[in-house]
Amino acid sequence: MQALHLSHFTATSAIGHGLAPALDALRAQRSGLTPCDFESAVLDTWIGRVSGVDDEVLPSDLQAFDCRNNRLAQLALRQDGFLAAVQAVAARVGPQRIGVFLGTSTAGILQTEQAYQHRDAATGALPADFCYPQTHNPYSVADFVRRSCALSGPAMAVSTACSSSAKVFASAQRMLAAGLIDAAVVGGVDTLCLTTLYGFHSLGLLSSSPCRPFDAARSGISIGEGAAFVLLERAPEDLPADAVLLRGLGESSDAHHMSSPHPEGLGAQLAMQQALRSAGLEPGDIDYINLHGTATQSNDAAEGLAVQAVFGPHATRCSSTKGATGHTLGAAGGLEAVFCALALQYGLVPGGVHTAVRDARLDVAYQLQSENLPLRHVLSNSFGFGGTNCSLVLGRGSAL
Repeated sequence: MQALHLSHFTATSAIGHGLAPALDALRAQRSGLTPCDFESAVLDTWIGRVSGVDDEVLPSDLQAFDCRNNRLAQLALRQDGFLAAVQAVAARVGPQRIGVFLGTSTAGILQTEQAYQHRDAATGALPADFCYPQTHNPYSVADFVRRSCALSGPAMAVSTACSSSAKVFASAQRMLAAGLIDAAVVGGVDTLCLTTLYGFHSLGLLSSSPCRPFDAARSGISIGEGAAFVLLERAPEDLPADAVLLRGLGESSDAHHMSSPHPEGLGAQLAMQQALRSAGLEPGDIDYINLHGTATQSNDAAEGLAVQAVFGPHATRCSSTKGATGHTLGAAGGLEAVFCALALQYGLVPGGVHTAVRDARLDVAYQLQSENLPLRHVLSNSFGFGGTNCSLVLGRGSAL
């Protein structure tokens, strides 16, 4: 595929608002996880909560969109001059030539949970001011961001569980290749809600301690929330050496089980192999892999086998950043793509936060300590329920 330029990007999560605190936290291996204190949840688990979301006030003309998910989207859009960058491109190519492609899983479901708590005692009717299309609907966040950026191009939401905001890069790439748009806002937003917390609890997947991906004693996930946005454009002829490019994409659907991955990671292997082929690269060209790494027994085991099959045992440095942010579900792919962009720009291999003893059964080069190394190409994995898999290859402009 033709390389695409990540001309601007930003991320907001439990480790901070914007790129600078995220980079500092990844370098220092600082976690944003805290004991669960969300809403009325009574659960022995840890969460990655973003500060300041409750203080966000949406503009008067967008009040119908008011929910936690869209408040987090607005908070994230304000970071790192992202809105100004989008507006500059819109002035150059036209607002109708910029698409919006965002991933989410639960969207604004918290708004429905709150509405349900205040339903009419006699009729069971939800409050009259509850607005499903602009809040709970998965498309809500794409519509909200499109309006917030004053864009009029195509917009869509992808909701494929935890691969959602990785797969949007592929959606945007196809539209750019077809000439339907000249730029795209891609990424994802997902926020905490009771449905997610109690849903994963019912599956027995929540850890009672901060999650420990690829650790011998890992015991489950820590759920987080986050938002990430990338402005994706065709690569210009004159690229700065530290420019970050989307070099390859891989998608697969293994459909092994509704919630468990294929035990040998066959779908994950296909996604990684396809991403390498589309980038025109060999496994040895990848300097770092950002693992999906949720810290459940089955996910890490399957991904470990898949990485071994594609890259060889203990061959390529890898780690999961979910020990820092928690698993941000539909936002994970976009958030971790931004972390990979920072890794490329600053020559950083992030160490796995909270992981103390590597699982010896998973023969991968899991990085326990952050390390400064020059990176040319990195791969980011995002795997969702139902076997919806996506891998992205990012590279530095100097590696072309």
